[in-house]
Amino acid sequence: MNIVLFEALEPRNTFDLNDYRAKHIKKILKLKEGDSFKAGVINTSTGVSTITSVGEKSIEFTYTEEKPAEPLYPLTLLVGMVRPISMRRILREAVSLGVKRLILVPTDTGEKSYVQAGLYTSGEYRSILLDGAMQSGHCQLPEVVFTASLDEEYPYEGVKIALDNIEGSISLDRVEMNPEQGVTLAVGPERGFSDRERILLGERGFILASFGTRILRTETICSAAVGVLLSRLGFL
Repeated sequence: MNIVLFEALEPRNTFDLNDYRAKHIKKILKLKEGDSFKAGVINTSTGVSTITSVGEKSIEFTYTEEKPAEPLYPLTLLVGMVRPISMRRILREAVSLGVKRLILVPTDTGEKSYVQAGLYTSGEYRSILLDGAMQSGHCQLPEVVFTASLDEEYPYEGVKIALDNIEGSISLDRVEMNPEQGVTLAVGPERGFSDRERILLGERGFILASFGTRILRTETICSAAVGVLLSRLGFL
């Protein structure tokens, strides 16, 4: 946790010691009255907070805004629904890397029950996004879009790339792209995209690209490919 994020902050604030952020400040960072920590308001600003009081039930602190939220990178990650444990990793790492938008979509080859996982129905996924942002030291959270299938029309932005180790005709690092346009990267579930979905992606203007000869887990390829694209776009 490299920044402590809140929904809103005033010049003076209080939060309960049972709050996981308070526990982190007290038990992990071991901060005390007079100490400062990096804080921010989600999607709004980052700054510095100073602890003014540590009581038996709460921590009181100030907040001084230093700068507005920095924009996320112009990269959209479309990913097929995978096991919730894997999706948690994907979401957390995508936010840490600065992805602007996440599109989560059921696919022909994926397990249909994943759509009803508690990760989504309970809203838990947002806490995962928040965790990723706090790891990154930034306050912006990406937009998250849930679609019914790849058949659903969506205004994908920039150069459109779908990773595919079967029909990928060009290496990811050779696809031409422009940082001003951005990129939409599509990654299938563990079993990849179906033949029908490959045709559909092609009709939507996606370039089928390869990412080497090794068969990787979805969470691995998401992080690795996003890193490659951010470097290609000049953001790393």
